[in-house]
Amino acid sequence: MTHVYSLRQRLFFLILTPLLFMAVLLGFWRLTVAQKTAEELFDRSLLSSALAISRDVAISGGDALLPSTSEMIFDASGGQVFYHVTGPGGIYVTGYAYPPTTNVLRATQLSDPIFFEATYRDEAVRVLQITEQVLIEGVAGNAVVTVWQRISDRNRFAAQLALRAVALIGGLLLTLAVVVWFGVERGLRPLVDLQQAIAMRSPDDLSEIKRPVPKEAKGIVDTLNRLFFRVQANMTAHQVFISNAAHQLRNPAAAVQSMAEALRDAPNTDERGRRVEELVIAARASARVAEQLLSMDRLREPMQDGQKEQFDLTVELQKTCAEVGPDVMSRGVEFSLDAPDHPIAISGDRVFIAEAVKNLIHNALKHGGDQLTSISVTLTDIKDAAFITVQDDGKGLSPADSKAALGRFSQVEPSEGSGLGLAIAASVAERHGGALVINKVDRGASLTFSVKL
Repeated sequence: MTHVYSLRQRLFFLILTPLLFMAVLLGFWRLTVAQKTAEELFDRSLLSSALAISRDVAISGGDALLPSTSEMIFDASGGQVFYHVTGPGGIYVTGYAYPPTTNVLRATQLSDPIFFEATYRDEAVRVLQITEQVLIEGVAGNAVVTVWQRISDRNRFAAQLALRAVALIGGLLLTLAVVVWFGVERGLRPLVDLQQAIAMRSPDDLSEIKRPVPKEAKGIVDTLNRLFFRVQANMTAHQVFISNAAHQLRNPAAAVQSMAEALRDAPNTDERGRRVEELVIAARASARVAEQLLSMDRLREPMQDGQKEQFDLTVELQKTCAEVGPDVMSRGVEFSLDAPDHPIAISGDRVFIAEAVKNLIHNALKHGGDQLTSISVTLTDIKDAAFITVQDDGKGLSPADSKAALGRFSQVEPSEGSGLGLAIAASVAERHGGALVINKVDRGASLTFSVKL
């Protein structure tokens, strides 16, 4: 099972991750700055020590260093300073016997300090060498002051500076993490309250959510309200459909029951045969209504890709007309089909399209009246659409009657039908990107069923 982080955790990580990245960069930058600061401080400390030693040697004639100078040497910037002084002619004056040396060039001018790194007693050291003119015991010449300090001391000092900065950054980051964690929880409280309010609703309560929420959550609430509205409308339509379906099934069921009772009580064989035929007709009508109701219920759902198939509309229409043709002609009505010779490829529901065409033909038979003598079916295709027109010369149907004729469970004139045939055909057309239209003609009725290719 895939783990899904809570909104609180997502916000926590989204906020702290870039801050943690910036803290790492800041810590690295602060370490670099601390290293540079330590180098500058220690170099200045070496220079101060060298100048102080040079001054004391000149004043005392090389005999002694002042107490302040000695104190500075032993604890300068957190680390001991070593020194070595030679007088005119390179004569040893004071300090440690063997100073670190280097191959770097001497300064071009006196008093110009020379910094370099070397090794003293197997330790890396930072060395400063300065040359000045002095007078020692009446002898004038150049005195060379060499001072040095362990690099490990300055690294330790730099690490302390960096550690303080890192501790400060870590403390701020930890404080921010606590504030964000509990702040996000408090900020999400309106959403939690909304969840609890929705959870307390009954399954039948689909009314609008009117609880005030932050503007960031207003879109979610608006979407929920629209969803509730659609669900409520769908449930209402479903209830109306069930009510109408029950009403439509009641009459055929009652008719079948009445016919069965009449058959049982038939006085003779001839009467029994007549009532058997009436019972068969009533049973067929009842089955027809049930099939139409099931079709209408299925048409309420959008067509899935699995329900689509590629087929030739010309061939399918020929098959459908071949099925209903004998029934039409058995009633003394002429029946014809005019279809193109070329195939018309379509992607859709083969069964529903065939049923829609049958409904149009049955509607012409049922409502054509006594003057009905012919029914014709015509198939044409123009650009990206196909058109099936069913026309008769019967009683007639006007485009002004479209609302009543194409509506569910409604009829232009009372009849034995269920009022679902044309409604199903219209739904099938819409399901395939087309429409069912009542055409204006001088005689009879003409309906065009279109589908998108």
